[in-house]
Amino acid sequence: MFVIVGFVVAFILIIVFANPRMRGCRWREDRRAGKGAYHCVACGATTVTPDGKPPRMCLADKAPPR
Repeated sequence: MFVIVGFVVAFILIIVFANPRMRGCRWREDRRAGKGAYHCVACGATTVTPDGKPPRMCLADKAPPR
């Protein structure tokens, strides 16, 4: 019984915390470009964040053409 409840709770948490705008993004820190510089290996977008954390949105529309 607890296993089923655990699966239901986990599924609900995944739905609540999943961000559909970020599903295709895989941000990697680019230390050669400086602190807070990130590069998306999925679409090729690059950005620098002021807080040093990965971006929370997809920047595919600002990516250079492949």
